[in-house]
Amino acid sequence: ELRRELVDREGWVDADRFRRALAVYQALPGPEAHELCCWLGMIAGGRAGALAAGLGFMLPGLVLMLGASWLYVSLGTESGIGTDLARAAFAGVQAAVVGLVLVATIRLTRSIVPQVGRESGQPRSLRAWAWCFAALGAFTQSIGAPFWIALLAGGIGLSLASRRRATAAGVALLIGLACAASFRSALPTVHEPQSQHGEAQVTPTRLFAVGLTGGLVTFGGAYTAIPVVRDAATGTHGWIDESQFLDGLAIGGVLPAPLVIFVTFVGYLGGGLSGALLMTLGMFLPAFSFTLIGHEFFERLVARKAIHAFLDGVACAVCGVIAATAVVLFVELAGLTNANAAAKPHAAGLVAVALVASVALQRLRFRFAVPLVLVVAALAGMLLFAE
Repeated sequence: ELRRELVDREGWVDADRFRRALAVYQALPGPEAHELCCWLGMIAGGRAGALAAGLGFMLPGLVLMLGASWLYVSLGTESGIGTDLARAAFAGVQAAVVGLVLVATIRLTRSIVPQVGRESGQPRSLRAWAWCFAALGAFTQSIGAPFWIALLAGGIGLSLASRRRATAAGVALLIGLACAASFRSALPTVHEPQSQHGEAQVTPTRLFAVGLTGGLVTFGGAYTAIPVVRDAATGTHGWIDESQFLDGLAIGGVLPAPLVIFVTFVGYLGGGLSGALLMTLGMFLPAFSFTLIGHEFFERLVARKAIHAFLDGVACAVCGVIAATAVVLFVELAGLTNANAAAKPHAAGLVAVALVASVALQRLRFRFAVPLVLVVAALAGMLLFAE
């Protein structure tokens, strides 16, 4: 949306500069859409413009999500006493949101991976390497290894491949695979998230820390923030269950706001208004800080052609990470894990809604396509899943 409005229509920057800036902010922690908005505001009006653009991008969604969270709690939905019709509508929207993530993954991958090397006239083999490092990102995310392994291997590996050093690029790929596997094997056994929020100690400091952690370890925007926040909020020491988390994700998808605003909902259920504000502050603080403090440095970084291949490699790995996250959400939606066992009786219907929504979102390109599809999905949920 930012690219369509400010690059294609308004012409603030050219497409190549925007793509390189996108790769830089994907390489940095934080929601990259918000960082790009601050960056574009910086170009138009300096630091005051960056702050205004960032707040303008964030505040409407924050206010809307606060209202939606208050209504959700007031109606008793968070306690499971909402009407069957409301729960069915939420189920339909949840399925459509998974479809939205799938479509976003496809679009981002198509806009980045196949374009690698075209600007500099690099051979097709470089694009083959780009797909390899995207696959490395997917593998790393799917086994629960740290994001930075895939990002670093993708950046270094594609840089080497662009210099006709295929053997060294292959070594970088193998090292990335080995590091991801070794990190995963060193992790303790992870049990299915099972919220014990009745016994959890949810403090303001903890809510801010979860939001900040999400902002600091999130690469690629809201889609990679989802597993980070979910693990903390719905785990053994979390404060909400899986269904409530998916409700927040669904509300975030309905609202005209960046999807990452779902953290406001998660914080509200953990600590009311103050919890919502603290968690939102933690999530967006890195995005503001990197742009306001280091804009000139990142501008110079974007302009250096010597690092373009590295940034492209990072962007390819991020595509893989987001793709794996989409698959995880789809599997949970289908009730194939114990974490979302409640979805199993309606698994076929939920999968059908997700697939239909993804096809519709892929074909519909007008501005309000996403809210329209989500509203239709809510109606479909009421027809299919209400008891």
